[in-house]
Amino acid sequence: MTPKAQSAATRDIAALAPIIPVLVIEDLADAEPLARALIAGGLPALEVTLRTPCALEAIRVMAGVPGGVVGAGTLLTPEDVQAAKRAGARFGVSPGATPRLIAACAEEGLPLLPGAATASEVMALFEQGYDMLKFFPAEAAGGAPALKSIGGPIPQVSFCPTGGVTPENAPAYLSLPNVICAGGSWVAPKSAMEAGDWAAIETLARQAAQLGPRA
Repeated sequence: MTPKAQSAATRDIAALAPIIPVLVIEDLADAEPLARALIAGGLPALEVTLRTPCALEAIRVMAGVPGGVVGAGTLLTPEDVQAAKRAGARFGVSPGATPRLIAACAEEGLPLLPGAATASEVMALFEQGYDMLKFFPAEAAGGAPALKSIGGPIPQVSFCPTGGVTPENAPAYLSLPNVICAGGSWVAPKSAMEAGDWAAIETLARQAAQLGPRA
């Protein structure tokens, strides 16, 4: 799968909703109800980070929930890519990009949303065919003003900013012409997950699904 085809796929996924939940799942039992709550709230694209022992199994479970498009986050190695694809991930997200990671996604046919934080990183990925990227770490890298500045000379590339995105600053990102969606973890707070309060998570998802450019 070429980088150009990967970006076409991730662009379509990014366009499903203004926010992609970034999920850290500690308890496998949470996977199905969490996915159902987020999807019911209007957030069908879900990023499960490979930061916990049950993450891959959680992807398998969530991939079976109707209406969802489940991806694997924090891909760092070719082995991560292979495991994510086997688990049923339909896209992958990485904080950056390496030649081996890019080659693995091409070989496995897993659409990659690679991370970039500088103009040089954006240009290097664009040169390879990627025109849909993750801007990470968004707030630490300068926030919406920085991403707006990158969009000036490189308007061909679109982004999903992630890292420090909140309900308060999301509209500033979403108002940029080079932003398709944003990634956020607030829609699935640990306290609500531990309490099994799926109704609260569905409410947060519904609110996030209504986010848009600041008027």
